[in-house]
Amino acid sequence: MFAKLLIVLVLAALAVGFAARASRGSGPERSYVVKPSDTLWSIAAKNYAGDVREGVWKLQERNGLHSGTLRPGQVLRLPG
Repeated sequence: MFAKLLIVLVLAALAVGFAARASRGSGPERSYVVKPSDTLWSIAAKNYAGDVREGVWKLQERNGLHSGTLRPGQVLRLPG
């Protein structure tokens, strides 16, 4: 009895594994055009829930920024 149950569970796990599809992330890529008074902190606060510091870090990583200096008109890619 136990062996049959084990076989059924293994087959069910394999079926779920084959049926699962890869995720495309959290949606389409968004961009943001920097305004004259914007900072990384203000952009992160407007676009990310939770810890703003993590949002700032994600912005820097996604856009290859090595400093917090932004230029008005600069286009930033917002990570998902």
